Amino acid sequence: MEQEINIWQQKWVIGNWKMNGQLHNNNNLVHKLRQLPAASNVCIGITPPTVYLLQVHNAVQIVLDNKIHVCAQDVSRFPDKGAYTGEVSAEMMRDVGVDIVLIGHSERSLYFNEKNDVQRLKIENVLNVGLLPLLCVGESLKEREDGREKEAVAYQLSVFKGLKTQNFAVAYEPVWAIGTGKVATKEQIADMHAFIYNEILSLCGNDANIRVLYGGSVNDTNAAEIFSVPHVDGALVGGASLKYDAFTAIIQAAQNTQ
Repeated sequence: MEQEINIWQQKWVIGNWKMNGQLHNNNNLVHKLRQLPAASNVCIGITPPTVYLLQVHNAVQIVLDNKIHVCAQDVSRFPDKGAYTGEVSAEMMRDVGVDIVLIGHSERSLYFNEKNDVQRLKIENVLNVGLLPLLCVGESLKEREDGREKEAVAYQLSVFKGLKTQNFAVAYEPVWAIGTGKVATKEQIADMHAFIYNEILSLCGNDANIRVLYGGSVNDTNAAEIFSVPHVDGALVGGASLKYDAFTAIIQAAQNTQ
């Protein structure tokens, strides 16, 4: 993965398109993003559905002022080529220009019953081909109400233990805030992000490079406040990433946050 600028010192803004997009609409959005003012403090990523990865990769190659990373929403747990109909390997992701791969999004756990064992396999596959995994963690509403939110997140982070890497990217997304319009309070976000930092250092050593993003109904009106919270290194943006004005406003908020 190219790192002309040290992404471990930047704010990250990663747009997750989820199951949205069409060729024409994608071209319009990415073409507009080419005009985005320089944002040297921000690591920008776009996460389209798998079928559009190559389209987006080709479209962002001519962006001059900002490096735009192509990200994948998921990857196969199988490491090699083979008879795995419907699967897409980490090596294939790299071949079409992917830089970053989301692992363990709550929607994968909810709809496809993916747990730590599968997520660990996917992380290892991504690392083995030189890409960067972005692990998504977060508690359910019941776990929050029961006071078990840190226990839940610690268990999810345990997939990092023993990995042969010093680079750890995490998106904290309280499940009850994803797509609901609800956003955790600044105090809740600060507390959990500090916990995640300390947990990674405990699991992986004090020389770890860490980025912890917040996700969960991030938009152009609340982004600046969220970025001001200690240990918030950026945002994993859902619906707002499909709207040029909203997504660019979030990027500019990250650019302006020291």
